[in-house]
Amino acid sequence: MNNLKIFSCSDSAEKFTEEICNYLKIDKGKMRRMKFKNDNNFVQILESVRDKDVFLIQTTEPPVNERVMELLITIDAIKRASSKRITVVLPYYMYSRSDKKDQPRIPVTAKLFAQLIEAAGANRVLTCDLHNKAIQAYFNINCDVLTGESLLEKYFDLKDIDNKVVVATDAGSSKKAYKYAEHFGCPIALVDKRREGNDDRAVASSVIGEIKGKNALVFDDEVDTAGSIMETVEVVKKFGAKDVYVGCTHGILSGPAIERIKKSSLKELVMTNTVPLPKEKQIEKIVVVSISELFGEAIKRINEESSIGELFETN
Repeated sequence: MNNLKIFSCSDSAEKFTEEICNYLKIDKGKMRRMKFKNDNNFVQILESVRDKDVFLIQTTEPPVNERVMELLITIDAIKRASSKRITVVLPYYMYSRSDKKDQPRIPVTAKLFAQLIEAAGANRVLTCDLHNKAIQAYFNINCDVLTGESLLEKYFDLKDIDNKVVVATDAGSSKKAYKYAEHFGCPIALVDKRREGNDDRAVASSVIGEIKGKNALVFDDEVDTAGSIMETVEVVKKFGAKDVYVGCTHGILSGPAIERIKKSSLKELVMTNTVPLPKEKQIEKIVVVSISELFGEAIKRINEESSIGELFETN
């Protein structure tokens, strides 16, 4: 590895950064972070980054807007310290669900965030499982997108669940579900959602495919408030599934998510650590698998200018 430096942009990103540095067998970069009495952020890099290949890691933990400012300020500090290249590492892309203008007079914040990262001085972005793949095109700089699919597949392979069926949460997720079903060599089923009333709310009403007596695997890119995914779990159980497992890359788990998971018929929610899981949200039904080694390998390949595409193929 050539002139590589890795920094954590915030306290919330410290653990993820340390896991990456341990995988790469390098020391984490030294940085001073503080707030002035007027609530303004201050960052100082405590070692030379002149002509270095710098990676800044920022995770998403509330308050999200604080994480955004920490990132932008740190990019600026690194740029002004004469680094050779700055790669922003976002295990979860903030504001990813504000990705289109589907209502009058609203912002497309996912694109605004991309523009802010570029304007601050970043040269590259490394992220994972975007909510909308089109977000990658919001950047005028290189944006590499990893996926947690292989980690979830490996987890369920090792768990050796018999009589499996992969269940798509709706028609839009059927393509992803089919890929998982191909990997596991099992059938696929689909939850049928219909619009009811005048509020345009989708209600899961039936299941297309045979799930009775089978162990159901449901996959999604993220679980936020867990309303839709827990509704899917209950419908699948209602139609005769034995146990229901959910796998996702990003466990946001905001608002009522934990209570909904506790009260549900869910057997297990398996997610990666792209979003830190606070101690108060760590319950028996939730299993976290680390994706930091995949990010570490991607960082190594970017630094050595070797193929990222090969990493996708092998992981």
